[in-house]
Amino acid sequence: MTYCVGMVLDRGLVLMSDTRTNSGVDNISVFRKMFHWSVPGERIVALMTAGNLATTQAVISRLEERTKTPEERSHSLLGVPTMFQAAVETGKALREVVLETQEENGEQGRGRFTASLVLAGQIKGMEPRLFLIYPEGNFIEASWDTPFFQIGETKYGRPILIRGYDRNLGFEDAVKLMMVSFDSTLKANLSVGLPLDLMVIGRDAFAPTHYKRIEASDPYFESISSGWGNALRQAFHSLPPYSFDLETELKE
Repeated sequence: MTYCVGMVLDRGLVLMSDTRTNSGVDNISVFRKMFHWSVPGERIVALMTAGNLATTQAVISRLEERTKTPEERSHSLLGVPTMFQAAVETGKALREVVLETQEENGEQGRGRFTASLVLAGQIKGMEPRLFLIYPEGNFIEASWDTPFFQIGETKYGRPILIRGYDRNLGFEDAVKLMMVSFDSTLKANLSVGLPLDLMVIGRDAFAPTHYKRIEASDPYFESISSGWGNALRQAFHSLPPYSFDLETELKE
């Protein structure tokens, strides 16, 4: 399992992913799940992956090869005219890999080699855009009603994002919000783990505005983790006390 979040703000895009893959509790590895391609001054396209590792690596390899093959340049992430078309081509690549792998493995492979992707980026003259791509290759786009997407182990960190998100957030506060979301997920699920990859893409920057790998020893992430835990305990103790006689008191 994994956990990735992509978020749209007025100022641009913020992406964060973990790096843990596991096949059982005694076989845990670190693999990058965030990738990006860019043409300075013209476009940047980023992708985060969750699901079967062989499937996601095959998709990334296909997309990477297209950027290097002249005859396929028009269908590559560096050649398509819009981010919508980038989502279409990425969805096709994912669907092809999933179907091919399932066919090779017969009935035993059905439902086992799936993956989900978050695609984000901006092409010059257009708005920053964010897409969630399903294993079937179809996708949906983020909007101000649904301004962030999660893939992987989503349930533990989602309440944090829902309560804390605001489209006017600065990048620094958005990163802090994501770190709290990831900390909550890390505490609850061993299949998500450090290090984390963070990328901020400013509007009209067409390159990563900020990129960082957050290791287990990162002092800021440690302060976020401990500070959030202390804040939750203080908030809990500040709530009105429950009394077994509360219903009687209210009636009186």
